[in-house]
Amino acid sequence: MKTILKFRWPIFIVLLGLAIGLLFVAPDLAKQAEEAGSFQLADDADSQKAADILEKAGASEDTLSLVYDFEKAVSEEDKKAVQATAKEIEDLGKPVTDVMDPFESEEIEDQLVSEDKQTVLVPITVDGSEEAIIDLSDKIRSEILPKDTTVYLTGEAIINNDVNESAQEGLKKTEVITVVLIFALLLIVFRSIVTPIVPLIAVGITYLLSQSLVAFFVDWFGFPVSNYTQIFLVAILFGLGTDYCILLLSRYKEELIEGHEIQEAIVNTYKTAGRTLIISSLAVFIGFAAIGFADFPIFKSAVAVAVGIAVLILVLFTVVPLFMMLLKDKLFWPAKQATTHNDSKLWIRFSKLSVARPLLSMAIVAVITVPLLLTYDNELSFNTVDEIDQSKESVKGLNLISEGFGKGDSLPVQVILKSDNSIVDEKDVPYLETISRNLEKVDGVKSVRTITRPTGEQIDELNVDKQLGLVSDGLKEANDGIKSVQDGLGQVEGGLNDAASQLPSGSEASSGGAGLRQAAQGIGQINDQLGQIAGGLSQGMPAAQAAGGLNALTAELGKVSASLNGAAGQLEGSGSQIGALSGGLDQLAKGVTASKEGLTEISKGLTEVTDMLKDMSETPSIRDTGIYIPAGTLGEEEFQPVIDRYTFGDETGILMEVILKEDPYARESIATLHAIKDSVRTSVIGTPFEDTEVAFAGISSMNSDLDDISSKDFTRTVVIMLVGLFVVLTILFRSAIMPLYMIGSLLLTYYTAISFTELVFVNILGYDGISWAVPFFGFIMLIALGVDYSIFLLDRFREESIKGSTIADALKISMAKMGTVIITAAVILAGTFGAMMPSGVLSLVQIATIVITGLLLYGLIILPLLIPAITVSFGRGVWWPFRG
Repeated sequence: MKTILKFRWPIFIVLLGLAIGLLFVAPDLAKQAEEAGSFQLADDADSQKAADILEKAGASEDTLSLVYDFEKAVSEEDKKAVQATAKEIEDLGKPVTDVMDPFESEEIEDQLVSEDKQTVLVPITVDGSEEAIIDLSDKIRSEILPKDTTVYLTGEAIINNDVNESAQEGLKKTEVITVVLIFALLLIVFRSIVTPIVPLIAVGITYLLSQSLVAFFVDWFGFPVSNYTQIFLVAILFGLGTDYCILLLSRYKEELIEGHEIQEAIVNTYKTAGRTLIISSLAVFIGFAAIGFADFPIFKSAVAVAVGIAVLILVLFTVVPLFMMLLKDKLFWPAKQATTHNDSKLWIRFSKLSVARPLLSMAIVAVITVPLLLTYDNELSFNTVDEIDQSKESVKGLNLISEGFGKGDSLPVQVILKSDNSIVDEKDVPYLETISRNLEKVDGVKSVRTITRPTGEQIDELNVDKQLGLVSDGLKEANDGIKSVQDGLGQVEGGLNDAASQLPSGSEASSGGAGLRQAAQGIGQINDQLGQIAGGLSQGMPAAQAAGGLNALTAELGKVSASLNGAAGQLEGSGSQIGALSGGLDQLAKGVTASKEGLTEISKGLTEVTDMLKDMSETPSIRDTGIYIPAGTLGEEEFQPVIDRYTFGDETGILMEVILKEDPYARESIATLHAIKDSVRTSVIGTPFEDTEVAFAGISSMNSDLDDISSKDFTRTVVIMLVGLFVVLTILFRSAIMPLYMIGSLLLTYYTAISFTELVFVNILGYDGISWAVPFFGFIMLIALGVDYSIFLLDRFREESIKGSTIADALKISMAKMGTVIITAAVILAGTFGAMMPSGVLSLVQIATIVITGLLLYGLIILPLLIPAITVSFGRGVWWPFRG
């Protein structure tokens, strides 16, 4: 410390120069947080796998939605206006790739117009960066949307942007309020207008340096960053930095009052309070460094606080001594005596209870904490929309979709099946229906949309029962056609017999008459065979056999037609009476030809039926799914819009949209999503999709991943943090007992605080639950910061014990000396977190509630009542195993 004091000015100038210089050259940390995004999931998370698949396939489009809110049922004039707006947006070009006309067809209208016809949805497919999408949405609002109609623009990208903007606005409010609040509190505590300036200068330099270093680390080393990073840096550095300054300044004042010279007072301050500060800051550093072991980048982003703590220690050991040396006792001007070194009357009273009657003290703590603990249900919310002001346009639009179409329709779950080769053909696609039917059986699923059911209902024409009914109808029509041909041939037969009877006797005429009778006889035989075929079809004769018979009869009819034409030619040159018959024979021949053509068509129809039935018999999907798609169906023009919507990557990928009954953001939807995953992965077994890559996209899928990852990260980080704290505290306090109940008391404080927070936000204010990130950050913040106060108390207790005081006396002296410091520090740190309340970001407000509740509970109840009670109960055993 003497060396630092010797070179105090050069050190200060270098630190101040670095802080100011780096401020101008460092990257923009807020911009880095915005670019990092709201959620940065691990590569193996299902929703991230889905995003990667779509991106690689060039199908990673986002969807914006225009939501029209009409006061009455949409009119024809309204429809035209909506269509005109949709066309105008589509004409904008990139990043717009498609705009769906809600009135293009009845099927689409059923999907995009609500039942009461007052809400109309216009989906806009966009492909571009989030910045480009936000620019597009601004342009649509300002230049295209009608001013005389209520219409909202919403979508996941817009909501995420609103969350980012809210966080940045919250940060600005927090910074201003924090500085003003700290100055006011320090003014009250020290009753000096000079004293508050020292912590603010020290912490200000720390914050500027820390922010710049973290920004550089993000660029250089891929350091994790999120919207939480800056806000936590502000709250913790200002709050904790001020606490540490109070500790140092209070001890410095004690040393001055005892009559020590300025330099000696400073050296003694850093030997005693400085040691406490090192232990405390090391504990906090370990707490936030442990976050580096988390997998989730948004959690890891709080590790930046560890950087800030390291910088804070550097500044407190260099800048603060400079002002102590420079201002001397004027540091506390105009107050002649600082209040912070006075013994704490409140904690003296607490010591009489906790040291003298430890069991009663423990019982009081139990009465205060246990009832709250019993109310805790660990209700978590994944509703991002709650994070922002409900008056935002994006939120209003989303709520309107939920009201008009059902909550699940607004943001469906996307099931993605991806292969290296095309998987869209008539033999494989029917299996989608099996998967869809199984999905519909999942509790919480409303409907499924995909190639076989583009509107959520199965295409009836693809059902085998329906198709067999059509085959039956076709065979009946073939039978009727054969009978019709029979009737025609019967007339031809009668006409030939009549013509033969009209021929006069004579050798040539007689020969012609015999030929006509022979032709009539042949037609009669053909008719008999047609009757047999018709009867056979009625009784189940195979269509192929019937077609073969008809083909043979067609050939016979061809011969008859040829012979009739020949007979007509012979008779044409005869006498006038006989010659007149030739014209009738021509007509009869044409009748035979028409019958022949009719039989050919019937035969073709029967052949098609035969081929279809043969294909059916050879198609395994029929037995497995009950669905049959005739060859070539998927390539037909009218089917193309369905293929375009539910396939991607040159038909190597298939999309299935699962509509949930519940709000996609609700926690119930996470349970449904798990069931959906199980259903799909089971359903693809034994199908052509068994070897495809399966992934799940959508808000519910992302929230499911968040739930899994945050739970695992919470457990892992808590274990690492607590073990690290235990080891460090054991070494520093030379005791394995004290760290155990220090950590135990903090765990009690945390769970009581989060129980209170859940009670307020869920039971009273009606939110779905505590925001999913809050327990993690609340735990890290409260444990890392709360351990400081137990260190403040117990390190002074260790100091008094070393001087020879008994356990009870050492506790009483420590509580008297440190009570005011701890209460003041707790109030100031709680105040800095209180500055997060006006941010308007729900998760920050909830984290602040946990930390504020926990710090005040710990500083006013648990620390003065429980810790001394446990310590005195152990007696000299509190130093086990190092000394007794």
